[in-house]
Amino acid sequence: MARPPAEAPAPGPHAASSADVEIPTLTVPVTTSPDVARDPYPLYRVLRERRPLVRDEGTGAWLVSRYRDVCAALARPRLVAPPPGRGLAHMEGPTHLAHRALVSSALRGRALAALAAGVSRTAYVLARRIAARQEADLVAEFCQWLPTAAAVAALGLPYEDAARVQELCRGGLAHLGGAHHRDLEACLRPHLARRRAHPGHDLLSVLCTAEIDGRPLSDETVMGVAGTLLGGGGEAAALALGSFLANLLDHPGQLALIRERPELIPGAWAESLRRDPAAHVVLRRAARPVTVAGVPLPAGAVVACLVGSAGRDPARFADPDRYDIFRADPGRVAFGAGRHACPGAELAALTAEHGLRALLDALPGLRWAPGFRPAPEGLLTRGPRTLLVRHG
Repeated sequence: MARPPAEAPAPGPHAASSADVEIPTLTVPVTTSPDVARDPYPLYRVLRERRPLVRDEGTGAWLVSRYRDVCAALARPRLVAPPPGRGLAHMEGPTHLAHRALVSSALRGRALAALAAGVSRTAYVLARRIAARQEADLVAEFCQWLPTAAAVAALGLPYEDAARVQELCRGGLAHLGGAHHRDLEACLRPHLARRRAHPGHDLLSVLCTAEIDGRPLSDETVMGVAGTLLGGGGEAAALALGSFLANLLDHPGQLALIRERPELIPGAWAESLRRDPAAHVVLRRAARPVTVAGVPLPAGAVVACLVGSAGRDPARFADPDRYDIFRADPGRVAFGAGRHACPGAELAALTAEHGLRALLDALPGLRWAPGFRPAPEGLLTRGPRTLLVRHG
């Protein structure tokens, strides 16, 4: 692979065409490099400062790293979710708006209050089990279970299905185009049939009884939307919850403030999403020629929005590596932005708030186990895989 010039110029904002601009390429396969997966932040810094748009030869994707460029790319109508998939992320135009409105309306009012009560009950059950022992792993015993249980509750599925769905999420389910879509379909189909015959007030019933342009949603569409919530709201929320708890345990003074003032939790959650998002890379594909970071790209180009880099851009955030629950404006790109902002973001925030409240009530003196330090892993999805804690 040809190495780029040592001082390859950053693409300028007034480029006329990609043929007129020398765009550097990166010789490291970013999304598969073990070193980058262990610590991506040095690379992010170099990209933001010297190569805000660069092509990764290992994957062929165009990497976008600055906050303003990532936000713009995520909101650009010509940049769409790459196939395969049948979830909300893969819908566009009026179809996307109509389906998104259905999901949003089902997560409001009394339905949202009932969901919050269910999440709180589950969080307390999990926290009290942990409280029976002096030492525990919050990832294995709390973070991997609570978000999945919340998504299952939102859809109105039996609680017993939480274990099965969690296993699917652990296997990499992000949408129904994933490797495990047949297993998820097998899990959902009996519930779809029952909801169509006897609808209730849960999200799955809303989807099964909804009509768009006078026609009911197909089973495939319903399962696509449900898969979006279960996959993204489950796996991503579990990783985000782990990072949230790790940030607070790393800053016991801020955790003590939250014990005294629980109203600070939403800000603490938003700050954790900025500093340590669950998904560091969000892929988009150019449906038509499009300009990204001031440079025109052809139709079919794959754009990798480096959300993990955007959240630590010093041009947007002062002292960006610091975790500060009082940060005035932590931004909102961790769960996407623009028309494809994740519909599970509100559910994830609800889960984080009630989860933390339950842990603080059930586990006085919550702290790291002696000698333990969290070690986040991964790049496409990132978070701590173990959180060993003690209490009392």
